[in-house]
Amino acid sequence: MIQIGDLTLNLSDPVVFLALGLGALVLLLLVMSLLSARRAAKLAEPLVYQLAQVGQRVQSLGEGQERLSGGLHHVSEAQAQSQTAMLQLMERRLAEVQGKMTENLHGSAQRTARSLGELQQRLQSIDKAQDNITKLSGDVLSLQDILSNKQTRGAFGEIQLTDIVGKALPKDSYDLQATLSNGKRVDCLIHLPNPPGPIAIDSKFPLEAYEQLRRAETQDQLTRAAQQLRLSLRKHIKDISEKYIIEGETADGALMFLPSEAVYAELHANFPEVVRDGFAARVWIVSPTTCMATLNTMRAILKDARMQEQAGAIRKELGLLYADVDRLGTRVENLDRHFGQAAKDIADIKISADKAGRRARRLDNFDFEELAKDAPAPVVHLAKQPGE
Repeated sequence: MIQIGDLTLNLSDPVVFLALGLGALVLLLLVMSLLSARRAAKLAEPLVYQLAQVGQRVQSLGEGQERLSGGLHHVSEAQAQSQTAMLQLMERRLAEVQGKMTENLHGSAQRTARSLGELQQRLQSIDKAQDNITKLSGDVLSLQDILSNKQTRGAFGEIQLTDIVGKALPKDSYDLQATLSNGKRVDCLIHLPNPPGPIAIDSKFPLEAYEQLRRAETQDQLTRAAQQLRLSLRKHIKDISEKYIIEGETADGALMFLPSEAVYAELHANFPEVVRDGFAARVWIVSPTTCMATLNTMRAILKDARMQEQAGAIRKELGLLYADVDRLGTRVENLDRHFGQAAKDIADIKISADKAGRRARRLDNFDFEELAKDAPAPVVHLAKQPGE
C-alpha cells in the first residue's frame, strides 16, 4: 500500500496498479516530450538563424529586383529611344538610297537608251558591211571567172599594166598595143632615147601552173607542177625575146610583166634558174611593184633626154633673158636720172615757195621798206615792133 496524504493506494488493486502505471507512463511521456522539445529547440536554433538569413537574402533579392526593375525600365526607355533614332536614321538612309536608286535608274535608262542607239547604228554599219562583203564576194567570184579564162586573164594583166604605165609616165612617151615592124603587137612600147631605144613590155600570167603548184599535196604533184610552171615561164621568155627585141628598132632587152606579186615572189624564191634564163635572153621579169620602180627610172631618163633636146631652146631663152635684164638696167638708170632731176626741181620749187611766203607775210604787215630793199632791178620794157 502507498499512503499519499489522505489518499491510500492499494497496489494490489488492479485498478490502482493500472492507474499508477498509466500515470507513470504519462509522466514518462511528458518527460520524454520535454526532452524532445528541448532537443527540438536546440535543433531549431540553426534553422531559425538560417530562416533569418533567408529572410535577409529575400529582402536583398527584393531590393535587387526593384533595382533591376528600374534598370530594365531605363534600358527599355533607352532601347525605345535607340529604336526610334534607328528607325529615323533608316528612314533617311532609305530615302537617300531610294533617291540614288532613282537617279541611277534614270541615268542607267539614259545610258541604256544611248547604248541601244549606238548598238542600232553599229548594227546598221554591220548590215552595210555585210552588204559590202556580199558584193565583194560577188566581185571575187567575178574575178575568179575572169582569171579562169586565158583571154580575160590576159586582158586583166593588160589593164593593170596600162594603169601602172599611165601613172608613171607621160602619155606621149609610150604606145599601147603598138605594132612592130615584124607585125607583132606588144602590150606597151616605151619610147626611150637611143641608147637604149624603145623598150617593149608584155604581160604574162601563168596562173594554171601556179595554182597547180599551190594545190600540190604530194611530192610527185609538187614536182610536176614546178616543172609545168618552169616550162610555161621559159616559153613566155622565149616568145618575148623573139617577138619584141628587134635590132635597130627596139632596145636590146624587153620586160615581162607578171600581174601577181605572189607569182613573182614564188619565181624568185624557188625558181632562180628561170630568172637567170630571162637575164640570158635579155628579158627582165617585173611585178607591179618593181615595174613601177623601173618606170620611174625610165621617167627620169626621159626627162633628162628632153632637157638635152631642149638645151638649144633653153640657151636661146637665156640669151633673150639676158637682153631683157640689160634693158631693164638701162631703164632703171634713166629712171634714176629722172628721179634726180625731179628732186632738184622740187628743191627749186621749195625755195621759190619760201620766198613767196615771206613776201606775203611782209605785205600782210605793210612792211614796204623791206620790200623796197628786196625789190628787183627795174623791168626794161622792150620797144614795140611796128605793127604791134
